[in-house]
Amino acid sequence: MTPVTPTTLCELCAAPAGEEHGHVVNVESRGLLCACRACYLLFTRDTGGRARYRAVPRRYLHAPRFLLDATDWDEMQIPVRTAFFFRNSAMDRTVAFYPSPAGATESLLPLETWRRVLAANPAMADVQPDVEALLVDRRPDGGFACHLVPIDACYELVGLVRLHWKGFDGGQEAREAIEGFFADLRERGHTVPPVRGGENRG
Repeated sequence: MTPVTPTTLCELCAAPAGEEHGHVVNVESRGLLCACRACYLLFTRDTGGRARYRAVPRRYLHAPRFLLDATDWDEMQIPVRTAFFFRNSAMDRTVAFYPSPAGATESLLPLETWRRVLAANPAMADVQPDVEALLVDRRPDGGFACHLVPIDACYELVGLVRLHWKGFDGGQEAREAIEGFFADLRERGHTVPPVRGGENRG
């Protein structure tokens, strides 16, 4: 007997969403909802930030040399190599999370530090509130790379960490899954040239 594959339903209208469906964000609850094409397009319109739901875009940018001091990273209290930052319009501020075996863990973000980081990286500062994030990754050489990604990509990474992490350091399976995730982002993303005259101070 051929197994029946569950059909993903749109969480807004209950119609079949399809395998390659989009997502919308509930701005009030920060929840991600699967959406059929019709509902997804309905929430792509710019309503001046007043809409309860916003469609998650599919933009990918990659800055392999992101200007960020190791001191700034420490000030942002990120205890791991990777964190993502996005503007929460309901709270009217930028928030920071990092993947952990327990899920997405919030880190208290010194806003002045983050403003300084964005000022040093203007090509990556145009992030849409609620639906896009800057995913920052500390490289083995101590420098930093950054990906501007749809917010659902960040939660995909969180899910990979929860699924594969074992022991104190995550284990080989988790490391391979994380490296594969970032390799895919690099392949998808348009590379942003480094700031002229700048250097990565990590």
